[in-house]
Amino acid sequence: MKGKLMLLSISGIFTYCCLSCQQTNHSKNTQNDTVAALMDTSSFSTTIDAKKIYLYKLTNKNGVQAYFTNFGARLVGLWVPDNSGKLRDVVLGFSKASDYNNPKEPFFGTIVGPFGNRIAKGKFKLDDKNYILAVNNGPNTLHGGFKGVHFAHWTLKESDPSSVTFAYILPDGQEGFPGNIQMEVTYTLNDNNELMIAYRAETDKKTVINLTNHAYFNLNGEGSGTILDHRLQLFANQYTPVDSTLIPTGQLAEVKGTPFDFTSAKTIGKDINISDSQLTYGKGYDHNFVLTKEKEGEWYKAASVVGDKSGIVMDILTTEPGIQFYSGNFMNEQVQLKNGKKDSFRTAFCLEPQHFPDAPNQPSFPTTVVNPGEIYQTKSLYRFSVK
Repeated sequence: MKGKLMLLSISGIFTYCCLSCQQTNHSKNTQNDTVAALMDTSSFSTTIDAKKIYLYKLTNKNGVQAYFTNFGARLVGLWVPDNSGKLRDVVLGFSKASDYNNPKEPFFGTIVGPFGNRIAKGKFKLDDKNYILAVNNGPNTLHGGFKGVHFAHWTLKESDPSSVTFAYILPDGQEGFPGNIQMEVTYTLNDNNELMIAYRAETDKKTVINLTNHAYFNLNGEGSGTILDHRLQLFANQYTPVDSTLIPTGQLAEVKGTPFDFTSAKTIGKDINISDSQLTYGKGYDHNFVLTKEKEGEWYKAASVVGDKSGIVMDILTTEPGIQFYSGNFMNEQVQLKNGKKDSFRTAFCLEPQHFPDAPNQPSFPTTVVNPGEIYQTKSLYRFSVK
Protein backbone atom coordinates (compact mmCIF):
# COMPACT_ATOMS: atom_id res chain seq x y z
CA MET A 1 0.00 0.00 0.00
CA LYS A 2 2.92 2.35 0.58
CA GLY A 3 3.36 4.83 -2.26
CA LYS A 4 -0.16 4.58 -3.59
CA LEU A 5 -3.09 6.90 -3.23
CA MET A 6 -5.67 5.01 -1.18
CA LEU A 7 -9.28 6.12 -1.59
CA LEU A 8 -11.26 4.31 1.06
CA SER A 9 -15.03 4.22 0.90
CA ILE A 10 -18.18 2.39 1.78
CA SER A 11 -20.51 2.76 -1.18
CA GLY A 12 -24.11 3.61 -0.47
CA ILE A 13 -26.82 1.82 -2.52
CA PHE A 14 -29.55 4.06 -3.97
CA THR A 15 -32.72 2.84 -5.68
CA TYR A 16 -34.25 5.11 -8.33
CA CYS A 17 -37.81 4.15 -7.52
CA CYS A 18 -39.59 7.43 -8.22
CA LEU A 19 -39.13 11.02 -9.36
CA SER A 20 -38.45 12.24 -5.82
CA CYS A 21 -35.74 9.61 -5.42
CA GLN A 22 -34.16 10.74 -8.69
CA GLN A 23 -34.23 14.37 -7.57
CA THR A 24 -32.71 13.44 -4.20
CA ASN A 25 -29.91 11.49 -5.82
CA HIS A 26 -29.30 14.27 -8.38
CA SER A 27 -28.86 16.65 -5.44
CA LYS A 28 -26.46 14.22 -3.76
CA ASN A 29 -24.49 13.78 -6.96
CA THR A 30 -24.21 17.55 -7.36
CA GLN A 31 -22.94 17.87 -3.80
CA ASN A 32 -20.45 15.07 -4.36
CA ASP A 33 -19.17 16.82 -7.47
CA THR A 34 -18.64 19.97 -5.43
CA VAL A 35 -16.75 18.07 -2.74
CA ALA A 36 -14.63 16.31 -5.37
CA ALA A 37 -13.70 19.66 -6.91
CA LEU A 38 -12.51 20.96 -3.54
CA MET A 39 -10.75 17.72 -2.60
CA ASP A 40 -8.86 17.19 -5.87
CA THR A 41 -6.46 14.30 -5.35
CA SER A 42 -3.96 15.83 -7.77
CA SER A 43 -3.61 18.86 -5.47
CA PHE A 44 -2.56 16.56 -2.64
CA SER A 45 -0.45 14.09 -4.64
CA THR A 46 2.66 16.17 -4.33
CA THR A 47 6.08 16.34 -2.67
CA ILE A 48 7.08 18.34 0.40
CA ASP A 49 10.73 18.22 1.50
CA ALA A 50 11.33 15.43 -1.04
CA LYS A 51 8.66 13.23 0.55
CA LYS A 52 5.38 12.14 -0.99
CA ILE A 53 2.07 13.57 0.21
CA TYR A 54 -1.29 11.96 -0.55
CA LEU A 55 -5.00 12.41 0.08
CA TYR A 56 -7.09 9.69 1.72
CA LYS A 57 -10.86 9.37 1.93
CA LEU A 58 -13.39 7.58 4.13
CA THR A 59 -17.15 7.55 3.48
CA ASN A 60 -20.11 5.81 5.08
CA LYS A 61 -23.54 4.70 3.89
CA ASN A 62 -25.08 8.05 4.96
CA GLY A 63 -22.86 10.03 2.60
CA VAL A 64 -20.50 11.39 5.26
CA GLN A 65 -17.10 12.07 3.70
CA ALA A 66 -13.86 12.50 5.63
CA TYR A 67 -10.55 13.44 3.98
CA PHE A 68 -7.05 13.10 5.40
CA THR A 69 -3.45 13.75 4.40
CA ASN A 70 -0.31 12.06 5.70
CA PHE A 71 1.31 15.50 6.12
CA GLY A 72 0.67 15.92 9.84
CA ALA A 73 -1.85 13.03 9.77
CA ARG A 74 -4.42 15.76 9.26
CA LEU A 75 -8.18 15.81 8.93
CA VAL A 76 -8.57 18.21 5.99
CA GLY A 77 -12.31 18.04 5.30
CA LEU A 78 -15.43 16.53 6.87
CA TRP A 79 -18.78 16.70 5.10
CA VAL A 80 -21.82 15.76 7.22
CA PRO A 81 -25.56 16.23 6.53
CA ASP A 82 -27.44 19.16 8.05
CA ASN A 83 -31.11 19.12 9.10
CA SER A 84 -32.22 19.44 5.46
CA GLY A 85 -29.94 16.63 4.27
CA LYS A 86 -27.43 18.98 2.65
CA LEU A 87 -23.76 18.12 3.15
CA ARG A 88 -21.72 20.78 4.95
CA ASP A 89 -17.97 20.80 5.45
CA VAL A 90 -17.64 21.35 9.20
CA VAL A 91 -13.80 21.36 9.34
CA LEU A 92 -11.54 24.19 8.16
CA GLY A 93 -8.66 23.37 5.87
CA PHE A 94 -6.98 23.86 2.51
CA SER A 95 -7.59 22.44 -0.95
CA LYS A 96 -3.94 21.58 -1.60
CA ALA A 97 -1.21 20.03 0.49
CA SER A 98 1.37 22.75 -0.07
CA ASP A 99 -0.77 25.29 1.80
CA TYR A 100 -0.23 23.30 5.00
CA ASN A 101 3.54 23.74 4.69
CA ASN A 102 3.31 27.28 5.99
CA PRO A 103 4.49 28.73 9.35
CA LYS A 104 1.33 30.90 9.43
CA GLU A 105 -0.87 27.82 9.15
CA PRO A 106 -2.69 27.57 12.51
CA PHE A 107 -2.57 23.78 13.05
CA PHE A 108 -5.66 23.10 10.90
CA GLY A 109 -6.90 19.55 11.52
CA THR A 110 -3.48 18.21 12.46
CA ILE A 111 -2.26 15.84 15.13
CA VAL A 112 -0.26 17.88 17.65
CA GLY A 113 2.50 16.44 19.77
CA PRO A 114 4.48 14.94 21.27
CA PHE A 115 2.91 17.29 23.79
CA GLY A 116 -0.20 19.14 22.67
CA ASN A 117 -0.86 22.53 24.27
CA ARG A 118 1.67 24.58 26.26
CA ILE A 119 4.69 23.80 28.42
CA ALA A 120 5.85 26.73 30.57
CA LYS A 121 9.07 28.48 29.59
CA GLY A 122 9.97 25.60 27.28
CA LYS A 123 11.38 23.32 29.96
CA PHE A 124 10.57 20.48 32.33
CA LYS A 125 12.40 18.01 34.57
CA LEU A 126 12.34 14.20 34.66
CA ASP A 127 14.37 12.24 37.26
CA ASP A 128 16.41 15.36 38.12
CA LYS A 129 17.34 15.91 34.47
CA ASN A 130 16.33 19.21 32.89
CA TYR A 131 15.01 19.25 29.33
CA ILE A 132 15.05 22.45 27.28
CA LEU A 133 12.51 22.67 24.47
CA ALA A 134 12.00 24.86 21.43
CA VAL A 135 10.07 28.00 22.42
CA ASN A 136 7.51 28.94 19.79
CA ASN A 137 4.67 30.68 21.66
CA GLY A 138 5.83 33.73 23.59
CA PRO A 139 8.00 32.34 26.41
CA ASN A 140 6.46 28.85 26.10
CA THR A 141 6.46 25.71 23.98
CA LEU A 142 3.22 25.06 22.07
CA HIS A 143 2.15 21.80 20.38
CA GLY A 144 5.61 20.28 20.28
CA GLY A 145 7.54 23.29 19.04
CA PHE A 146 8.45 24.43 15.54
CA LYS A 147 8.99 20.87 14.30
CA GLY A 148 6.29 19.02 16.16
CA VAL A 149 4.43 16.20 14.49
CA HIS A 150 2.17 18.68 12.64
CA PHE A 151 4.86 19.18 9.99
CA ALA A 152 5.88 15.50 9.94
CA HIS A 153 5.46 13.13 7.01
CA TRP A 154 3.47 10.26 8.49
CA THR A 155 3.46 6.81 6.87
CA LEU A 156 0.26 5.02 5.89
CA LYS A 157 0.54 1.91 8.08
CA GLU A 158 -2.73 0.18 7.26
CA SER A 159 -6.24 0.77 6.05
CA ASP A 160 -9.56 -0.94 5.56
CA PRO A 161 -12.94 0.28 4.22
CA SER A 162 -13.73 2.19 7.44
CA SER A 163 -10.38 3.30 8.84
CA VAL A 164 -6.91 4.58 8.09
CA THR A 165 -3.83 4.41 10.33
CA PHE A 166 -0.81 6.73 10.10
CA ALA A 167 2.52 6.16 11.87
CA TYR A 168 5.52 8.37 12.69
CA ILE A 169 8.69 8.07 14.77
CA LEU A 170 9.73 11.30 16.48
CA PRO A 171 13.55 11.21 16.75
CA ASP A 172 15.15 11.39 20.18
CA GLY A 173 15.92 15.02 21.06
CA GLN A 174 13.78 16.66 18.38
CA GLU A 175 12.69 20.06 19.72
CA GLY A 176 14.24 18.90 23.03
CA PHE A 177 11.89 16.00 23.84
CA PRO A 178 13.60 12.81 25.05
CA GLY A 179 13.14 9.41 23.44
CA ASN A 180 12.48 7.92 20.05
CA ILE A 181 8.69 8.07 20.24
CA GLN A 182 6.79 5.70 17.96
CA MET A 183 3.31 7.12 17.32
CA GLU A 184 0.21 5.87 15.58
CA VAL A 185 -3.12 7.54 14.95
CA THR A 186 -6.16 5.71 13.57
CA TYR A 187 -9.21 7.46 12.14
CA THR A 188 -12.37 5.32 11.96
CA LEU A 189 -15.68 6.38 10.40
CA ASN A 190 -18.75 4.24 11.10
CA ASP A 191 -22.34 4.21 9.84
CA ASN A 192 -23.58 5.99 12.99
CA ASN A 193 -21.83 9.13 11.71
CA GLU A 194 -19.13 8.80 14.34
CA LEU A 195 -15.50 9.65 13.66
CA MET A 196 -13.17 8.06 16.22
CA ILE A 197 -9.53 9.06 16.63
CA ALA A 198 -7.36 6.53 18.48
CA TYR A 199 -3.78 7.30 19.55
CA ARG A 200 -0.97 4.93 20.48
CA ALA A 201 2.67 5.62 21.36
CA GLU A 202 5.77 3.97 22.81
CA THR A 203 9.17 5.38 23.77
CA ASP A 204 12.68 4.11 24.44
CA LYS A 205 13.33 6.83 27.06
CA LYS A 206 11.22 8.28 29.82
CA THR A 207 9.32 11.18 28.26
CA VAL A 208 6.05 13.15 28.25
CA ILE A 209 3.28 12.56 25.72
CA ASN A 210 -0.03 14.35 25.18
CA LEU A 211 -1.44 13.78 21.69
CA THR A 212 -4.64 15.34 20.35
CA ASN A 213 -6.25 16.55 17.14
CA HIS A 214 -6.43 20.29 16.41
CA ALA A 215 -9.43 20.47 14.09
CA TYR A 216 -11.13 23.85 13.67
CA PHE A 217 -14.92 23.39 13.51
CA ASN A 218 -17.81 25.48 12.20
CA LEU A 219 -20.98 23.39 12.25
CA ASN A 220 -22.67 25.80 9.83
CA GLY A 221 -19.93 25.02 7.33
CA GLU A 222 -16.41 26.22 6.62
CA GLY A 223 -16.32 29.97 6.02
CA SER A 224 -19.97 30.48 6.94
CA GLY A 225 -19.42 33.24 9.47
CA THR A 226 -19.23 33.59 13.24
CA ILE A 227 -19.41 30.65 15.63
CA LEU A 228 -20.61 32.84 18.51
CA ASP A 229 -24.23 31.69 18.00
CA HIS A 230 -23.34 27.99 18.24
CA ARG A 231 -24.71 26.48 21.44
CA LEU A 232 -22.10 24.71 23.55
CA GLN A 233 -22.33 22.43 26.57
CA LEU A 234 -19.20 21.25 28.38
CA PHE A 235 -19.34 18.40 30.89
CA ALA A 236 -17.01 20.20 33.27
CA ASN A 237 -17.59 21.82 36.66
CA GLN A 238 -14.02 23.14 36.83
CA TYR A 239 -11.41 24.66 34.58
CA THR A 240 -7.70 25.48 34.92
CA PRO A 241 -7.14 29.27 35.15
CA VAL A 242 -4.07 30.62 33.38
CA ASP A 243 -1.54 33.41 33.72
CA SER A 244 -1.03 36.11 31.11
CA THR A 245 1.02 33.69 28.92
CA LEU A 246 -1.81 31.09 29.04
CA ILE A 247 0.03 28.71 31.37
CA PRO A 248 -2.17 27.12 34.09
CA THR A 249 -1.65 28.48 37.59
CA GLY A 250 -2.17 24.99 39.05
CA GLN A 251 -5.55 25.89 40.50
CA LEU A 252 -8.77 24.05 39.64
CA ALA A 253 -11.46 26.74 39.66
CA GLU A 254 -15.20 26.22 39.78
CA VAL A 255 -17.03 27.41 36.67
CA LYS A 256 -20.26 28.21 38.52
CA GLY A 257 -20.97 31.92 38.52
CA THR A 258 -18.30 32.67 35.91
CA PRO A 259 -18.26 33.13 32.10
CA PHE A 260 -16.75 29.62 31.99
CA ASP A 261 -19.95 27.91 33.05
CA PHE A 262 -21.09 25.78 30.11
CA THR A 263 -22.64 23.08 32.30
CA SER A 264 -25.94 24.00 30.64
CA ALA A 265 -25.92 24.76 26.93
CA LYS A 266 -25.48 28.43 26.01
CA THR A 267 -24.21 30.30 22.98
CA ILE A 268 -20.44 30.64 22.75
CA GLY A 269 -20.82 34.41 22.53
CA LYS A 270 -23.16 34.87 25.51
CA ASP A 271 -20.45 35.75 28.04
CA ILE A 272 -17.35 36.09 25.86
CA ASN A 273 -17.20 39.90 26.18
CA ILE A 274 -17.69 40.02 29.95
CA SER A 275 -14.94 41.88 31.80
CA ASP A 276 -12.88 39.03 33.22
CA SER A 277 -9.09 38.71 33.55
CA GLN A 278 -9.13 35.13 32.25
CA LEU A 279 -10.98 36.16 29.09
CA THR A 280 -8.56 39.06 28.71
CA TYR A 281 -5.55 36.71 28.89
CA GLY A 282 -6.99 34.40 26.22
CA LYS A 283 -8.65 37.17 24.19
CA GLY A 284 -11.71 34.97 24.69
CA TYR A 285 -11.85 31.29 25.59
CA ASP A 286 -8.55 29.41 25.33
CA HIS A 287 -8.72 27.24 28.42
CA ASN A 288 -8.63 23.65 29.60
CA PHE A 289 -11.79 22.29 31.21
CA VAL A 290 -11.71 19.49 33.79
CA LEU A 291 -14.18 16.81 32.76
CA THR A 292 -16.64 15.52 35.35
CA LYS A 293 -16.09 12.00 34.01
CA GLU A 294 -19.76 11.44 33.41
CA LYS A 295 -19.82 8.07 31.71
CA GLU A 296 -21.47 6.96 28.48
CA GLY A 297 -20.43 3.38 28.04
CA GLU A 298 -16.63 3.27 27.89
CA TRP A 299 -16.42 7.03 27.28
CA TYR A 300 -16.47 10.22 29.31
CA LYS A 301 -18.84 12.90 28.02
CA ALA A 302 -16.84 15.96 27.04
CA ALA A 303 -18.86 18.40 24.92
CA SER A 304 -21.97 18.91 22.81
CA VAL A 305 -22.25 21.69 20.20
CA VAL A 306 -25.14 22.71 17.91
CA GLY A 307 -24.77 24.79 14.75
CA ASP A 308 -27.37 27.57 14.84
CA LYS A 309 -27.97 27.62 11.05
CA SER A 310 -27.41 23.96 10.16
CA GLY A 311 -28.93 22.11 13.10
CA ILE A 312 -25.83 19.89 13.06
CA VAL A 313 -25.03 18.48 16.49
CA MET A 314 -21.51 17.35 17.40
CA ASP A 315 -21.07 15.33 20.59
CA ILE A 316 -17.52 14.66 21.78
CA LEU A 317 -16.71 11.66 23.96
CA THR A 318 -13.22 10.79 25.16
CA THR A 319 -11.02 8.81 27.53
CA GLU A 320 -9.05 11.96 28.41
CA PRO A 321 -9.40 13.94 31.68
CA GLY A 322 -9.74 17.37 30.04
CA ILE A 323 -10.73 19.30 26.94
CA GLN A 324 -9.28 22.57 25.62
CA PHE A 325 -11.87 25.03 24.33
CA TYR A 326 -10.55 27.70 21.96
CA SER A 327 -12.97 30.21 20.45
CA GLY A 328 -10.89 31.28 17.43
CA ASN A 329 -9.58 34.44 19.07
CA PHE A 330 -6.35 34.64 17.05
CA MET A 331 -7.90 34.03 13.63
CA ASN A 332 -7.15 37.11 11.53
CA GLU A 333 -7.51 36.33 7.81
CA GLN A 334 -3.92 35.18 7.30
CA VAL A 335 -4.86 32.18 5.15
CA GLN A 336 -7.45 31.24 2.53
CA LEU A 337 -9.66 28.22 3.15
CA LYS A 338 -10.51 25.51 0.63
CA ASN A 339 -13.80 27.19 -0.34
CA GLY A 340 -12.06 30.52 -1.02
CA LYS A 341 -13.07 32.25 2.23
CA LYS A 342 -10.59 33.66 4.76
CA ASP A 343 -10.02 32.45 8.30
CA SER A 344 -11.80 35.42 9.83
CA PHE A 345 -12.00 36.24 13.54
CA ARG A 346 -13.97 33.64 15.51
CA THR A 347 -15.32 31.80 12.48
CA ALA A 348 -14.24 28.47 13.96
CA PHE A 349 -13.64 26.86 17.34
CA CYS A 350 -11.46 24.03 18.62
CA LEU A 351 -12.37 21.41 21.20
CA GLU A 352 -9.31 19.29 21.94
CA PRO A 353 -9.59 16.29 24.31
CA GLN A 354 -6.31 16.15 26.22
CA HIS A 355 -4.35 15.90 29.42
CA PHE A 356 -3.86 19.27 31.07
CA PRO A 357 -1.51 21.97 29.71
CA ASP A 358 1.91 22.20 31.40
CA ALA A 359 1.32 18.87 33.16
CA PRO A 360 5.08 18.07 33.19
CA ASN A 361 5.56 21.07 35.51
CA GLN A 362 2.37 20.62 37.55
CA PRO A 363 2.65 17.63 39.97
CA SER A 364 -1.03 17.90 40.95
CA PHE A 365 -2.23 17.42 37.35
CA PRO A 366 -2.83 13.95 35.83
CA THR A 367 0.57 12.68 34.73
CA THR A 368 1.71 12.68 31.11
CA VAL A 369 4.91 10.72 31.83
CA VAL A 370 5.44 7.58 29.74
CA ASN A 371 8.21 5.10 30.53
CA PRO A 372 9.94 2.60 28.23
CA GLY A 373 7.87 -0.57 28.08
CA GLU A 374 4.62 1.31 28.68
CA ILE A 375 2.03 1.92 25.96
CA TYR A 376 0.36 5.31 25.72
CA GLN A 377 -3.22 4.86 24.49
CA THR A 378 -6.14 7.25 24.31
CA LYS A 379 -9.10 7.88 22.04
CA SER A 380 -11.85 10.39 21.31
CA LEU A 381 -15.09 10.16 19.38
CA TYR A 382 -16.94 12.85 17.41
CA ARG A 383 -20.61 11.95 16.87
CA PHE A 384 -22.71 13.91 14.35
CA SER A 385 -26.50 14.16 14.29
CA VAL A 386 -29.13 16.84 13.62
CA LYS A 387 -31.91 18.58 15.51
